[in-house]
Amino acid sequence: MARLTGAGPGTVEAMFDAGLFVGADGRAVDARAPYRPGMFVWFHRELPAEPPVPFPLEVVHRDEHIVVADKPHFLATTPRGSHVTQTALARLRDELGVPALTAAHRLDRLTAGLVLFTVRPEERGAYQTLFRDRRVHKEYEAVAPYDPALALPRTVRSRIVKERGVQAAREVEGEPNAVTRVELAGHRDGLGRYRLLPETGQTHQLRVHLNALGVPVLGDPLYPEVTAAVAPGDFRRPLQLLARRLEFTDPVTGARRAFASGRTLSAWSCPAGWAGQEP
Repeated sequence: MARLTGAGPGTVEAMFDAGLFVGADGRAVDARAPYRPGMFVWFHRELPAEPPVPFPLEVVHRDEHIVVADKPHFLATTPRGSHVTQTALARLRDELGVPALTAAHRLDRLTAGLVLFTVRPEERGAYQTLFRDRRVHKEYEAVAPYDPALALPRTVRSRIVKERGVQAAREVEGEPNAVTRVELAGHRDGLGRYRLLPETGQTHQLRVHLNALGVPVLGDPLYPEVTAAVAPGDFRRPLQLLARRLEFTDPVTGARRAFASGRTLSAWSCPAGWAGQEP
């Protein structure tokens, strides 16, 4: 019970007292009951209130096999940690009435853009395999400082590791496991708009690679250095990273699929407004 994540002092004891731990027969388990190998115990815990993410989650495509959503910044893809109800998956299951909906991949909570969900449990593996086997063409867009001395386009290769319990990933010596094509799509007023084509999918890969090039993504709380944690409900200064396009051959229907996000990055579309949102 010591591993019950997020449980404060006295929480587990109070749950036992209230009979909230039950066995396979549905009967409450006594806190003094002896340990039995292989015994299963069920419980439901109260979920803390989550600040609602006040941005729309757009459905780009829906059919009997898949749903493609255009996720806003600050909305997690799937339940994790303190984000449960305020996730793209929870919202879509509720709004579309598809309780079996499952994410085929994930985007960071701070990253906006396209996410693919599967409708039928028996087809989930086929779509997840597309991402595992790198058979999905993914294109991202980022806004970061412009450096005229940075020669682009170029392909960045490095080895990235992300340690459990550590917020930021880091580059280390060794065989590259992260590959990103970086192109400059335009620049003005000291800002660059970058087109990013990842060949791999390491955690924070695009953010790490742009930071390594000396042009960290605007609004990034982790790179080049970890800043103070953003307070819950503070939706100012979103990370200027967007999953712009997804393209693949559908493993179930054989059709060629191509989807594009309709979102814009505010630091590019309205730089003065974005800069004026003090963190």
